[in-house]
Amino acid sequence: MIGAFKHTARKGLFLFDPETAHGMSIAALKSGLVPACRISPDPRLVQTVAGLTFENPLGMAAGYDKNAEVPEALLKLGFGFTEIGTVTPKPQSGNPRPRIFRLVDDEGVINRLGFNNEGHDAAFRRLSAIRGQGIIGVNIGANKDSENRIADYVAGIRRFYSVARYFTANISSPNTPGLRDLQARESLAALLSAVIAARDEEAARSGRTIPVFLKIAPDLTEEGMDDIAAEALTHGLEGLIVSNTTLARDSLKDQRQAKEAGGLSGKPLFEKSTAVLAKMRKRVGAALPIIGVGGVSSAETALEKIRAGADLVQLYSGMVYEGPGLPGKIVRGLSKLLDREQVSSIRHLRDTRADHWATRNV
Repeated sequence: MIGAFKHTARKGLFLFDPETAHGMSIAALKSGLVPACRISPDPRLVQTVAGLTFENPLGMAAGYDKNAEVPEALLKLGFGFTEIGTVTPKPQSGNPRPRIFRLVDDEGVINRLGFNNEGHDAAFRRLSAIRGQGIIGVNIGANKDSENRIADYVAGIRRFYSVARYFTANISSPNTPGLRDLQARESLAALLSAVIAARDEEAARSGRTIPVFLKIAPDLTEEGMDDIAAEALTHGLEGLIVSNTTLARDSLKDQRQAKEAGGLSGKPLFEKSTAVLAKMRKRVGAALPIIGVGGVSSAETALEKIRAGADLVQLYSGMVYEGPGLPGKIVRGLSKLLDREQVSSIRHLRDTRADHWATRNV
């Protein structure tokens, strides 16, 4: 499947601009044209994180299925979980097109989408119709023109509480002006206080506690990482997602596309995001779950995230270049790597290279 995609389907899709190609891929998943992936269950890959049991540690990151159109189809590709969004209370069109750019020589993507989505009501309607048991997270954000961004996050918790398996508060997109300011300690404390209070109220009302994760940027100072770790622990977050896209443009081959504004993802993000992941693991300790994302494109890079301190991993841009067979290939590859390592659970490999990555300056 991977080889066929890279030589045929990818060539065809790349004739279209990236956003059109993305829409075509969503349509293909909706129609059932993309075959399901059959993976033999491997108990060594099963992970219990934040009270949820994942069949395998690989997830689809937010950004692909913004409007909850194809979460079940994505799970059938072999993912252990998927995350819809980022979704905002009101629909918004995002930034002007073009706003996605392929850096083919680097296997990277730059986007400046700006939380384009159909809003809470549309996503809630679709999620409410799902009857499967797969793990679907809801990534929540704030509208660009919001007068109270913290209230937008609280609204997301309340709106999706009955349908989300976990929440991600996305404060790290570089494409909504001022959003990353919420990572500053005082602002972050106010946000987390409000979000966790809303979650706890909904938990008391419903009798079920939904985990809340915080998605952070890779472009943080050491002091910024200190502040986020302290606030995450103080407010009882269930975990972190490390990381979102980067504004850095280091060592790119495609210098023409590198000039485009927006966040960079894909292979060029791997080292930076993995180093920040390990640095955060050192700061928060062994107990707090971390989902590693950024540049995952193979079983080896997925496992390296886990060695650096991740409990689970996510990908998105890798599928732009490798196609829908990628998750199945990674999950099977992880099983082969565990054969080689002769361990009974992938969890035994977590943190085994955290020291190495935490000392990297990227």
